[in-house]
Amino acid sequence: MISMSVSISIQGLEKSYQTKQKTVKALQKTNLDIQAGELYGLIGPDGAGKTTLFRLLTTLLLPDSGTATVEGLDIIRDYNELRHIFGYMPGRFSLYQDLSVEENLDFFATIFQTSKEENFHLIRDIYVQLEPFRDRRAGKLSGGMKQKLALCCALIHRPKVLFLDEPTTGVDAVSRREFWAMLKNLQKHEITILVSTPYMDEANLCDKISLIQEGRIMASNSPRQIIETFPKSIYGVYTRDKYLTLHVLQDLAITDKIYPFGESLHWILKTDQAPSVPTQLQNIIQRIEKIEPDIEDVFIDYMRNGK
Repeated sequence: MISMSVSISIQGLEKSYQTKQKTVKALQKTNLDIQAGELYGLIGPDGAGKTTLFRLLTTLLLPDSGTATVEGLDIIRDYNELRHIFGYMPGRFSLYQDLSVEENLDFFATIFQTSKEENFHLIRDIYVQLEPFRDRRAGKLSGGMKQKLALCCALIHRPKVLFLDEPTTGVDAVSRREFWAMLKNLQKHEITILVSTPYMDEANLCDKISLIQEGRIMASNSPRQIIETFPKSIYGVYTRDKYLTLHVLQDLAITDKIYPFGESLHWILKTDQAPSVPTQLQNIIQRIEKIEPDIEDVFIDYMRNGK
């Protein structure tokens, strides 16, 4: 059961980077509260500000302004104490590639003055998949196995909060599903999990999410509640010629937006009235059906409307 106490509290957090051409605002006046025990998703494309926020919360960067606490500890004032209570899995594999699976686990356990055996209950379900490769060097593991080893090392000291920055990027679909199943199982141990991802389909696996773009959080709530805010009618258009269909439909007065979406086009209308097929497309369009929006539709709508 999810506790109602706040685990991560962010108030007005900002961070900018100076390039030769301009100042880039990586994070803009970010406000967010994450409850203890939640599996919380930060959803957005590359360059949205996800990694900057993670580095601020894990005391690797200093903010320009604003404050944040993790389990009541200030990210600036209490950085040393804070580093002992969270686990961090960065987007890029960062374990010791010349050490074996077992040696990496022992090393990270030693750093936190614990042992693999002491907290083995946390990693048992993950470790059983790694055990056949326990003597293999980490650099020789597959992408999915590297991911599992990194998660074990982040959990070895039983953290109160787990930060996972794009943990499923670059791994196969099966490994992605397995990884999310592991995260769901970790919630039983009352660990707060903040995970970032560019994959919109993973949003539905979280208890709550924030949509982030250009350093701004555009919406925060449960995936279902965010989807329910979508204000327009949307239709899936299946056609033999996507290019022609898109260009014809986008010029119609009733069209708000239209864009490719997998095997179909998503056609968003300005009216609730059911659309008719233009004459020039009647031999091309296979079917049009009203559909429910998903997180990607909502995200695109927020982006295009500047929300």
